[in-house]
Parts: sequence; structure tokens; C-alpha cells
Amino acid sequence: MTEADGSRDSGDDGSAVGTTAGTADDATSDATDNAFVDGITTRREVLAALGGAAVFSSTTETTTTSVTEGPVHLRVYPGALPTTGWARYGWQGVSSGWPPPYEDALEAIRDAFDQVTAYAADQGRLQDVEVIVERGGQVDLSLASGSSPRDAVAPTQQGVLDAFSEVLEQRGAVTGRCSHLLCWWGPVHYAIGYGGTRQPNRHVDAVEDEDAQVIANLGATETWDSRDVTKNIAIHEAFHTFLTGDVVETVIDSRCEHDLGTAVRVDEDTLEVSPMATAYAGPDEVGGGTRFHGTACYDHDSFYRHDGYDGVENWRYTTSVSEATLEAVTTYVERYLLEEG
Repeated sequence: MTEADGSRDSGDDGSAVGTTAGTADDATSDATDNAFVDGITTRREVLAALGGAAVFSSTTETTTTSVTEGPVHLRVYPGALPTTGWARYGWQGVSSGWPPPYEDALEAIRDAFDQVTAYAADQGRLQDVEVIVERGGQVDLSLASGSSPRDAVAPTQQGVLDAFSEVLEQRGAVTGRCSHLLCWWGPVHYAIGYGGTRQPNRHVDAVEDEDAQVIANLGATETWDSRDVTKNIAIHEAFHTFLTGDVVETVIDSRCEHDLGTAVRVDEDTLEVSPMATAYAGPDEVGGGTRFHGTACYDHDSFYRHDGYDGVENWRYTTSVSEATLEAVTTYVERYLLEEG
């Protein structure tokens, strides 16, 4: 897999671009209420009132107008963290805009696609197909048109993804064959959940001349779960843009992409969960594996493998991709992304 050195592109004004997202607590509720009184408060002022003003890197390269292209192409973009987020990690990566969880998410995605190419190579498939996973520049959605103070406090998944798409268009980063994943910091952004894809172009090549956009809420996984869940959710959301129901049902008896995952009992009270099953392997309740349960399709009886969770006390998350997922992603690339496909 090619580890492309994607440009750390920035806004037209030369300033670094990064997602602004903050969290609120009881101590800041009064400041938040006051911020909305005159109706013209800026998003940055609201974030400051919340104690979550974003910190941006010192990167100042110009906006990219020429991006790397390939049949399998994914760019990962770091959202900016509030000061509380950077402090959590001892300010590691602040100069580049890549905090430890974002770096680990990027590496996990690269490794997952390496697993796909290794699986395909063993079968003599996807020969000479280059897989590109590269860094994108920070994305500041407060600069996107249509953003508002209310969006800053309670953003919706589709709203964030629409704004993300607009930023990509402005940068000239859309190639028609790329998946763009935004690392988001929103521990209390319930409407975003752990992440999701933009409609209608939820997967690469779904809409002609449009790329796929997807968000992974790593602020939620880091705050409520663990780094292992962070890695799996990043892989999970990235793979969603390289999967469709018609491809899934050629591999398993289901059209649901989550059912490609596995939940394997490694001992009497421990269940090990693969990326596509993450947030869907446990009971539909708070703390059922991940802190929050996914709200999309799943059927444990249709999983590629699910050993049941009765008596399970420990949940382990592995970045090892299930064979069913490897087959489905390989098939998707063959069917939709290769010229002869």
C-alpha cells in the first residue's frame, strides 16, 4: 500500500484548517445560554463560552488543487481539538494537528487496507492495484457556509458531512474516486454517534463524479470507550465507503455490512470483536460492549461469526479484519473501482 504524503492543505487565506468541536458541562451552561441572546454570536464565540475553543496547527501550506489519484484512494483529515482535548494528550502532535488518537486511527486504516491487499494477493486478485491512504489537511467547519452557533453545540451527522463536502469542493480535492474520512472530536455529539457516511454518496463511486465522505467520532470513542475502539471505529467507517449490500450478500446471507464482522469468544468470559462488528456485537443497551450501541442494521445470527455474549464480562477489540470483510471489500473494488469492473 502506498503511504502517500498528502499535503496538509489549508484555507485560501493561508490559515490552517481544522474542525472546531467542544464539550459543555454544568459549569458552562450559563455562558452558553447567554451566548445565544443576540442571535448573531459567532461559532468561535460559542466555543469559547463552552471552554472548547479549538487549537490549530501552525501548518500554512496552500489549498491543494492537485491530489493523488488511484483506484483505491482514501484521505484522512484531522479535526481540531479543543484545548481540553490537547491537554488530555499532553499536547502531543499539536504542531502538526495530529493528536495521538488521530495518528493511531490513520495507521489502523492503513493496516486494514494492507490486510485487504494481502488477502487479495493470496488469491491472485487485485494484482498491480495501488491502494493509497494519505493525510488530508485540517478541516475547519466554522468557515463553511451555513454554519451557526447552534450547529457548534448540537451538530447533526448529515449537517457536518454536508459542510465537509463543501470544504472539499472548495479545495479542489474531489476526484470522483476517493473516500474522505473526517476525524471528529465530539464526545457529547449524540446526533453524530460514533460516525457515519454522507447521503446519497455513502460509498465510493455511488454518485458519478462525487467522492464519498464519512465521519468517525473519535472524541466519543476516546472519552467513553478505549483506544482499541477508536482504531476499530476508524476502520469500520472507512470500510463502509467500500461496501454495498449487493456485495455483502455475495459473501454472507445478509445485505447488512455490520454482519460481515465477528465476535469470537476467546475464553469463557471474553469476547473479541472485529472492526465491522464494533458497536454492534453486544446487547442493545448502554455498556453492551461499547458504551453505546449502534442504531443501524445488524443481526447476530447473520454475523460471519458470533459466539454469543451470555456470561461475557470482558470485551476485546481487534483490528484484525474478518475474512468476510476482506472478501467483500476485495469484491467491491473489483466490481466498482477497476476500469474492467
